[in-house]
Amino acid sequence: MKFQEVIGQGEAKQRLVKLVEEGRVPHAMLFTGPKGCGKMAMAMAFASYLLCANRHDGDSCGTCPQCIMLRKWAHPDLHFTYPVIKQSGTTSDYKPVSDDFSKEWHDLLADGPYFTIEQWLLAMGTTTQQAIMTVKEADAISHKLSLRSSQGGYKVSLIWLPERMREDTANKLLKMIEEPPSQTVFILVSENPAALLETIRSRTQLFGMHRIAIEDIELALVQKRGIDEEPAKKLARFAEGSWLKALDALDAESENREFLTDFISLNRLSFSRDVKGLAKWSQDVTKYGREKQKRMLAFFLRMTRESFMYNFHIPQLTYLTTQEENFVKKFAPFMNENNVMEMAEVFSEAIRDIGQNANARIVFFDVALQSTKLIRKK
Repeated sequence: MKFQEVIGQGEAKQRLVKLVEEGRVPHAMLFTGPKGCGKMAMAMAFASYLLCANRHDGDSCGTCPQCIMLRKWAHPDLHFTYPVIKQSGTTSDYKPVSDDFSKEWHDLLADGPYFTIEQWLLAMGTTTQQAIMTVKEADAISHKLSLRSSQGGYKVSLIWLPERMREDTANKLLKMIEEPPSQTVFILVSENPAALLETIRSRTQLFGMHRIAIEDIELALVQKRGIDEEPAKKLARFAEGSWLKALDALDAESENREFLTDFISLNRLSFSRDVKGLAKWSQDVTKYGREKQKRMLAFFLRMTRESFMYNFHIPQLTYLTTQEENFVKKFAPFMNENNVMEMAEVFSEAIRDIGQNANARIVFFDVALQSTKLIRKK
């Protein structure tokens, strides 16, 4: 993987390249930064750069034998460690290790270097188990790094989410970091560095990353996802520096279009005080599952906020798709300082009630009646 594949973060790339050029690569580094900023992507690109046999122009070459192996993350001197779950059918005393899920891990990496722990849990076949790193994992790391480099260069231990180590695992890792094998580089990629042992944090060089620039996300959306410039610009601002949030927004786009239709129907029926129509609307949305109902209400809450802010005519304050803006242009005048807080409270209370398993039809009919009262309030 090349640095050029990492979205934005130009300054961070330059800092890493400079460390290698000046021969100052720390033996242990801790990559941190906001969720979605590309910490793991940068760590993988840096590992590739360290292992490349023909670096040039501030990047790995992509064509040498080392880079060819790295395309499939099959380089023998790059060792991944990540939190895992205990598989069904194993004995109670069995301690799982990363290698137990090597296929699932490589399948995940094949989809790209931007992913979440939730996606990883799903790849392992669970959404509820706690993924951790057992003490057996530390033993596995120690064994792998004790072997000589097969290619005669660096050995890289890339550890994703080290904060999920058990204390005994972390203590064993600490000993390896304090006395690392020759030409070994530890790269720890953490979402929550405060949860790491202080002794580990103090023995790693912190490499902090910032949110991705809006312009870089916009460019990536156009080039990598084929999004038109105008919606890409709006989506980039909505992403708030997180490529993961941008991807989530793309995935949610079709669902949000459905929610927009529901929101428009609710407000048109409320404005015309069509009680019969509102009763049918309430019944229709109860067909969604409870989690989807909560997502719909959260969408309504966001649209209420965006509609009110639209009245200020400051584009930087609103985050709307073209379809959403087309409706908000007409709806915004009905959202004012006298009703916006109450309307937001209606949706917030409905989210709470649905979460507490209240009767959905009653909840949504109450939302509809409250909207009828509030939409005309000035």
